[in-house]
Amino acid sequence: MQGVLKRALAMLLIGVLLGFLGASFRAEAEEDKGFIRYAEFNVPYKALRTAMNADIGSEGAVDWVDALAWLAAKYGGEWSRYKEKDLTAVLEKLTAGEALEEIKYYDYFREVYSAVLGGFLGNNLVETGEGEWEYTYGLRVFSPLAAGYWYNDFDDFGVSRSYGFARTHMGHDLMGSLGSPVVAVESGTVEVMGWNQYGGWRVGIRSDDRKRYWYYAHLRKDHPFAAGLTEGSRVIAGDVIGYLGRTGYSHNENVNGIETPHLHYGLELVFDESQKESNNEIWVDLYAITRLLRDHPSEVVREGDEYVRARHFLLCGEGSE
Repeated sequence: MQGVLKRALAMLLIGVLLGFLGASFRAEAEEDKGFIRYAEFNVPYKALRTAMNADIGSEGAVDWVDALAWLAAKYGGEWSRYKEKDLTAVLEKLTAGEALEEIKYYDYFREVYSAVLGGFLGNNLVETGEGEWEYTYGLRVFSPLAAGYWYNDFDDFGVSRSYGFARTHMGHDLMGSLGSPVVAVESGTVEVMGWNQYGGWRVGIRSDDRKRYWYYAHLRKDHPFAAGLTEGSRVIAGDVIGYLGRTGYSHNENVNGIETPHLHYGLELVFDESQKESNNEIWVDLYAITRLLRDHPSEVVREGDEYVRARHFLLCGEGSE
């Protein structure tokens, strides 16, 4: 009997050891992939606005991502240390064509900030009248609610949520009027749409470079989505994709389980496809970005029961509307 027990114990110890080694090998294999597994974006609104204006004013000659990433590396990611004069100095160097000195962790912040902001600025053609277009260099992303529709918000990223299970809020809520047109912040492809017990009627859109996944939730009961929108649809930044509501917090479809009408929208960074549906997803605090986009809403007009964009918009060199 003792011999059987000894053999059983030995087999158990071997199994535990092999399991440990297997986990170690898997961890090493994951590390060998070399992609970013943790990132945060806490650049303050004033720094975003200053850097963006410098980029737009130079029509791209001064790269705002370079400036912000270099300063983030200098601060060690601690933007609580931000001083406007520091950013001014960096922008002056870039404007003069001077190279920024090498600094530790710059490459990391450059990759993260490029993933967040990489599709925000560029060359556009904007419809100004019937048959008339204007070439611009500037924002090619829009506020998530259409022009003329009010909202209130605060920095709610990371606050607690309790429905279903205790968790943190990985998005940004815009409190607004029921039925307000929700627009695509960025151009991309609809990856997911339909019902989710937490988000209610929701839409998920992947950016063209596949680095950003935009999530819009709690859309309106009975009429949540823009007509014709389906999974696989191509949308252009500023297109109406749905309508603000208060659905969700229910296993049953089409239930108003949320007390206050609002849009929950979020931004997930995807450095590797294995991160997309995982326990280590990277979501970004959108409060400062929302403030930045507030002055760039998409104008819409009503057509029957639907709202559509009032002006067409082309991303130069990257397809059409």
